[in-house]
Amino acid sequence: MSSGAGSPAAQRWINSPKAVALVGLGVANTACARALHAHGHTVVLCDDGDSSGGERLAAELGCAFVHRPRRPELLELLGDCVAVLPTPGLPEAHPAFGVAAELDLELLSEFDLAAAWDDRPLLAVTGTNGKTTVCTLTAAMLEESGISCAAVGNLDVPLVAAIEDPGPSCFVVEASSFRLARSTRFAPGVATWLNFAADHLDVHSDLESYREAKARIWSHQGPGDVAVYNADDPVVSDAVLGVPEGVEAIGFTLSQGTGAPGVPMYRETNGVILDPSGAELLEVERLWSRLPHDRRNVMASAATALAGGASPDGVCRAALAFRGLPHRVELVASHDAVRFYNDSKATTPHATLAALKGFDSVVLIAGGRNKGVDLSVLGTAGNVSAAVGIGEAGAEVASAFRERPTVLATDMDDAVRRAASLASPGDTVLLSPGCASFDAYGSYAERGEAFRAAVERLGGTGASDSPDGTSGDAHG
Repeated sequence: MSSGAGSPAAQRWINSPKAVALVGLGVANTACARALHAHGHTVVLCDDGDSSGGERLAAELGCAFVHRPRRPELLELLGDCVAVLPTPGLPEAHPAFGVAAELDLELLSEFDLAAAWDDRPLLAVTGTNGKTTVCTLTAAMLEESGISCAAVGNLDVPLVAAIEDPGPSCFVVEASSFRLARSTRFAPGVATWLNFAADHLDVHSDLESYREAKARIWSHQGPGDVAVYNADDPVVSDAVLGVPEGVEAIGFTLSQGTGAPGVPMYRETNGVILDPSGAELLEVERLWSRLPHDRRNVMASAATALAGGASPDGVCRAALAFRGLPHRVELVASHDAVRFYNDSKATTPHATLAALKGFDSVVLIAGGRNKGVDLSVLGTAGNVSAAVGIGEAGAEVASAFRERPTVLATDMDDAVRRAASLASPGDTVLLSPGCASFDAYGSYAERGEAFRAAVERLGGTGASDSPDGTSGDAHG
């Protein structure tokens, strides 16, 4: 497996005395600003949000900070810079991109900085859903195989901060479309694309821009590198045909198809996950979840970890010990023979539809802040007996299920009460919003905890009576 140093590219910023401008100061760009400063670079900061964080960081680093710069201010500010590092999630319509192009400035990402400063091997995972689960499980598989690693990127620790730790021998990187879209040197030795569905159209200019960003996970790979792909996803399967020469493609599938001719394939046969040689890796019934998306997540993790040097025994031990992540089809309680599941991490309709496949009859709680996608596809789920709309997109959810009982809730407590009243014994009440949480909550986790608290106030028994194989993660 190659290092993460990447392919040659113009990097004027590395030796330039000019500043690097950071536009937006979330977790990733704050870490980037500190890393650039530590490596001797001058930085300038600007942010459109609350100014207090930028002012504190500017005081810490002894640099300039501009709050909510307009285009003339951006022209002046960026005129003294050599490169621009947009925060992940900065909308493509933001004027900083136009100004950077006008001034012929390099656009950088956190991954470009890490590639310039560290050459340890990288395993990367992207996809609309499932990234966090696959990164977490892949890292566990490597650790169980005796390979020290850290799961980083679009997680609690950005890659650019993680490389300061000399301990890991490699990194498993959750690669968001936002980071990939700006990266020019990110070349993971193993790069995995899980799936593709409409998402983040409030940031990307259109669906094709989002798809192109995802496909960049393979763009800078070279001979000896590995591209792992979901052979059941037509967009991903089509994109893998364009990987650079010398890159080995490895697929995973739940279908009975063979995939592309000659491509090694992980598959499931008679309840057993097989590696490309046909050797048995895992019995599905022993996994924490038997939902289709989770079985794919296990295959993707196994393919990624084994390509990164993990052993079959390490892969098996980690998969059998894994119990899923919070807020992903997580049983909260039972009340009056109705089970309540928290799937707050479902921030796309694709993720919600994947979760719904695990149940027979569901009262769905969905809504929040729509990320520019079509929520009407939720109505294709035939096992939704009733729906409760919440948040800004509550009316869109109700419209998707207009031929079934639907109500709009004022808050989470109201949503849980209304869902319980619509449910019959044996039904499932599922919070799987299909939308972001930021209309009412600081994160999907905060939203999930609000649901848990509302269910507890409703009463009922705890989650210890969950049957094996029901919980899972469609999203990551």
